[in-house]
Amino acid sequence: MTTTAIVMMIIAMVTVWGGLIAAVVNLARHPEVAESEPDVLRVEL
Repeated sequence: MTTTAIVMMIIAMVTVWGGLIAAVVNLARHPEVAESEPDVLRVEL
């Protein structure tokens, strides 16, 4: 692989993994609560 290809691969990997990590951190700080979910889950046997 050429140096240019390696640099572009590293940039792409950092972009993808960085976005994934940022999304996980954002969801951990601000969890989404669906409006359609009931407050208490009831299990029917």
